[in-house]
Amino acid sequence: GLPTYVINPLHTNLYRKSLSLRKTKTDKVDSRTIATMMMSGMNLKSYSDTSYHNEELKSLTRYRFDKVKERAKLKSSISRLVCILFPELETLVPTLHMASVYALLSEFPGADAVANAHLTRLSNLLSESSKGRYGKDTAVMFRDTARRSIGSHMPAKSLELKHTIKLIRELTVEIDEIEAAIRRIMDEEIQSPILTIPGISYRMGAMILAEIGDFSRFDSADRILAYAGMSPSTYQSGQLDNCYSHMEKRGSRYLRYALYNATKYVCHWDKSFGAYLEKKRSEGKHYNVAISHAARKLVRLIFAMEKSGKAYLPAA
Repeated sequence: GLPTYVINPLHTNLYRKSLSLRKTKTDKVDSRTIATMMMSGMNLKSYSDTSYHNEELKSLTRYRFDKVKERAKLKSSISRLVCILFPELETLVPTLHMASVYALLSEFPGADAVANAHLTRLSNLLSESSKGRYGKDTAVMFRDTARRSIGSHMPAKSLELKHTIKLIRELTVEIDEIEAAIRRIMDEEIQSPILTIPGISYRMGAMILAEIGDFSRFDSADRILAYAGMSPSTYQSGQLDNCYSHMEKRGSRYLRYALYNATKYVCHWDKSFGAYLEKKRSEGKHYNVAISHAARKLVRLIFAMEKSGKAYLPAA
């Protein structure tokens, strides 16, 4: 029955340093710092039921973020290994990270293995993994290219390639399970109007809601921008005034990542946001700077929608 408050540790750390010039960090000092902060009349908002139930969604979205990051590193390893074992393959396919390419490299991890493969087996493998897109002609092209390849014959690297592909497949299955759980929470418990904004899917929408939590904690959309670390830094002293302020990047990196990527998709799918982005670009702003301006517009929209509970209506 007691009200609970969540305080930014960066805030308490800076407040503690402001109380004394000595480099002291103890539990007693921390307790006094927190008590002094609360007595100073800070505008703290209590921890609500919405924040409590939001923890599961936050755990899932952050877990997915780490898994996707881990898979991206493994995909970079795939590109590196293919460059050693069969460098010409990359010019034959739209991307190395396709089911058909992974199936090919799992069974024939290297140019020498592809060059010595039986044509019938190679054709069937490509046809099954690509669902009929690739057939005998593609198999012949792959094998002929492999016979002229400058790729190295390195059994150790071939084994590493097979194991890396196996790890990527396992991670993909795990990510799909996480996304299914996120979708269930969004549909059954959250039911937010954020998904009605063109370009915002369950992935980015769930991460934005999970990181923000209870919207009642924020008095305005600018507070959310500051929480995400997307507010411009300010420096002014006498006649000196910063003309090129940089993003603070002091808040939640997960929220900043979600807002930045969601804004890019919203600008692509929504005409009003696309026009706003082009307007900022025509003013001479760098693409990333223009995206940050569009992100502010998106945050204001999300804040208003969550407060009203109304779905997004595209501008006529």
